[in-house]
Amino acid sequence: MKKVLLTGGRGMLGRTLCRVLGDRFSMIPTDLPEADITDPASLRAVLRRHSPDAVIHCAAMTAVDRCETERELADRLNLHGSANVAAACREAGVRLIAISTDYVFDGTAGHPYTEYEAANGGATVYGQTKFAGEEAIRRILPDNSVICRISWLYGFGGPSFVHTMLKLADGSRPVLKVVDDQIGNPTSALAVARKLGEVLERPDVTGILHMTCEGEASWAEFAREIFRQKQISQAVQPCSTEEFPRPAPRPKNSRLTKLRLKELGFSPMPDWKEALAEFLKLETFV
Repeated sequence: MKKVLLTGGRGMLGRTLCRVLGDRFSMIPTDLPEADITDPASLRAVLRRHSPDAVIHCAAMTAVDRCETERELADRLNLHGSANVAAACREAGVRLIAISTDYVFDGTAGHPYTEYEAANGGATVYGQTKFAGEEAIRRILPDNSVICRISWLYGFGGPSFVHTMLKLADGSRPVLKVVDDQIGNPTSALAVARKLGEVLERPDVTGILHMTCEGEASWAEFAREIFRQKQISQAVQPCSTEEFPRPAPRPKNSRLTKLRLKELGFSPMPDWKEALAEFLKLETFV
């Protein structure tokens, strides 16, 4: 059985990967303190100890607003941490699958982004440091790495938009104001985990893959669909991004086209509404 080591293994995607792929692969979830992506010696020791066939690099600083005020930490985790993981994989001869984000684009295009379009890190520290991490991986491990970009992710245990909306819809708020001028692909961690399982079975695949669910929605439309599927009577009032100022500017367009998945013969990602329905049936909300 192929051994797959995860960085950030206790995070939302890491937990889902173990749950979904544990019967096909020997999953090795690592996280702090046993695996510190900012410490090259720690990473080399972890790879020597476990001798994985592949590494899925999930660990990152994903608190978008916090990245704006803690640039040094974001650089240390998203850029240098990714470079350290890539270097450790190169030394050990291990394939690397790294998780990235739609924030590497500036979000101003009027169409969904393909894998072939140039990214620049956008207007946020989060996007800039994640893009710099991508560049480091491509430089250090060009022939044995895959970069998988995802967005609007939700999964078991959260935190996620789905969990937040269901928590807010507790009957105490007649109307929820939700941003309606940002568009993306709501994406289930279950769908991402299954696709990553397919990638693990294809050692020939390298480069960038977009890995979001099919279809698109605004945040307000996403919220309405959550409530519809959960049969919750909750009014949603659309609002603009300007009505909810945040330290990090949110991209207006987070849509990603899965062009390379199709070119490489992978099965398509599921429709976002179908993926949401599956998740809502399986998740236990508290």
